[in-house]
Amino acid sequence: MKAAYVVILAAGLGMTAPSTGSGQAPSAGSRQAPSTPARPRPATQAPAGPPTAPFPPTGPAIAITNARIMPVSGPAIERGTVVIRGGKIAAVGANVQPPAGARVIDAAGKIVTPGLIESATQIGIVEIQGGASGTDDQSSTDKDLSAAFDVVDSFNGESTVIPVTRVDGITRAVVVPAGTGHALLGQAALFDLTGAEVPASVVKSPVAMVANLGEAGAASEGGSRASAMLRLREALQDAVDFDRNRAAWNAAQRRPYARGRLDLEALVPVVRGQLPLAVNANRASDLLAAMRLADEFHLKLILMGAAEGWMIAEQLAARKVPVVVKPLTDIPSFDALAATLENPARLSKAGVTLLLSSFDTHNARNIRQEVGNAIAYGMDRDAALRAVTLEPARVWGVADRLGSLEVGKDADLVVWSADPFELTTNVERVFIKGVEMSKDTRQKQLLERYRVIR
Repeated sequence: MKAAYVVILAAGLGMTAPSTGSGQAPSAGSRQAPSTPARPRPATQAPAGPPTAPFPPTGPAIAITNARIMPVSGPAIERGTVVIRGGKIAAVGANVQPPAGARVIDAAGKIVTPGLIESATQIGIVEIQGGASGTDDQSSTDKDLSAAFDVVDSFNGESTVIPVTRVDGITRAVVVPAGTGHALLGQAALFDLTGAEVPASVVKSPVAMVANLGEAGAASEGGSRASAMLRLREALQDAVDFDRNRAAWNAAQRRPYARGRLDLEALVPVVRGQLPLAVNANRASDLLAAMRLADEFHLKLILMGAAEGWMIAEQLAARKVPVVVKPLTDIPSFDALAATLENPARLSKAGVTLLLSSFDTHNARNIRQEVGNAIAYGMDRDAALRAVTLEPARVWGVADRLGSLEVGKDADLVVWSADPFELTTNVERVFIKGVEMSKDTRQKQLLERYRVIR
């Protein structure tokens, strides 16, 4: 049985990469206007540059009509219309009329939301985790490299993981490094899931410096939480000194540093408060330790995981520390004895800035189920939608162009058959930057190839 599975997987990986273009036949509720390119390739987009120019007043338009629109930035719009033009949202509202010559998609009975944002994944840098050599670039064993490790240089826009994630309504993803053998893991970046290569796929880079505390941090730094904190503090102290005395260091007139030049340069924006430090930790005491570290160095802090976050919800809310959690974390461990499915609801009700994530790669598409469970265990439905749209956009610094359905923002949106967080709901259409994405995936291709086995 295993041999047969390996043969099928290998055959699937050897196939031509699935198209990510618009190549969709118009449905009964769609009137076709000018065709879109077969494969979206944004012309230019600087990795960390300013927002793109406002939408052009003329050009081909798409109007999605008669839908229940959830803009996130405001109340729901019943039987509303969204107009897309030039990759941007040109109009949205209850009384919007489709422009002359627009391709009109009748979405009566459907729901339209912004595209979902996955906030912690290795999509594009892992193809077969722990499997075939050369397909797993999430970590490094180079002992001289930690903070400078940059996922952008490993991102593969042709990854077969991208289409299968995208067809479930996820349009952007924060890709995070997984390990360097140090408490510092490296730099995370935000990508679109069009299937374009770097730099066209890069929305913002870096969005955060990632580090481990808790059990994971201890395992990489001598076996103790104390040693992990000490090494992390040492790296930050060295970065502060390096930033203040770079000329002296270049002239070999400064003490040796624990980390090399590449790592120190990568840490300078962190100690200047320009780049957030995203710390993976779960135990309440580890979360508090991360907050003390942020106070000591005046850092912008984001907490990742936070399975016991509900225990210190008031402190997190008062400090306005963003928290990224996985809703389906409830199996206790020594790193998270107080894990509970009510964690998102309790954090949200306490006023914590909350993001929801699958913390997965090949199953990142299950974020809808994760969010649905958060709602089932007490989280407000509107807050849950914000936690995978507008809140991630704000925390990762791209709310000027993503996260809600507002005029002038990138036209990332999803047409759902019903409630997005019900398992029986289907994704009917996905748009990224105004281009309708293909529904083709490797799984569908394998189904067709092996539908009849002789």
